[in-house]
Amino acid sequence: MDFKVENFKCSELIDGKFVKPCFATFKLNGEDRDWEIVKASDSVAILIYNQDSDSFVCVKQFRPAVYLQDKSTTGVTLELCAGILDKDLSLEEIASEEIYEECGFKVEADKLSKITSFYTSVGFAGSKQHLYFAEVNESMRINAGGGVAGEETIEVVEIPLCKAKEVMYDESIPKTPGLLYAFNWFLAKKGNL
Repeated sequence: MDFKVENFKCSELIDGKFVKPCFATFKLNGEDRDWEIVKASDSVAILIYNQDSDSFVCVKQFRPAVYLQDKSTTGVTLELCAGILDKDLSLEEIASEEIYEECGFKVEADKLSKITSFYTSVGFAGSKQHLYFAEVNESMRINAGGGVAGEETIEVVEIPLCKAKEVMYDESIPKTPGLLYAFNWFLAKKGNL
């Protein structure tokens, strides 16, 4: 899939739907302090292992923030399937929906295993991500995935297990810390580290 970026511009965010920039003032150990922060939504992410292909099912997406920080990249990152917590559903139900929307597999919420939760972008956002694991096979593939039409442009990619370490340490591939942690968790669990 091609991701062609044109006319990229930044402007002040007045009334954000998913993030709210703000200026915090506080006392820390009796001293006045201030900090620029962003109130961002918490999220779920899912490490998906395809048993039939012995690979991780991941996604590639254009991320404007990555593009803004480093235009030598295409702004396209390799990530786990993920989504923000913007629905009145359980974490597992949201994760199940994201797997279907982004990657095209039908995984029931009760078939997901919780790995852990952690905070991301702690210097300015501090949102919490809940990490899950799902095993799939080709009989569970309902469609090609790709995200919600008109809202997301997602490419589904599979990373063979035998290439996971190589991908983890290839700095030319923009990727998320959650992906690195999840790959490492799986490889350690399987004794491949």
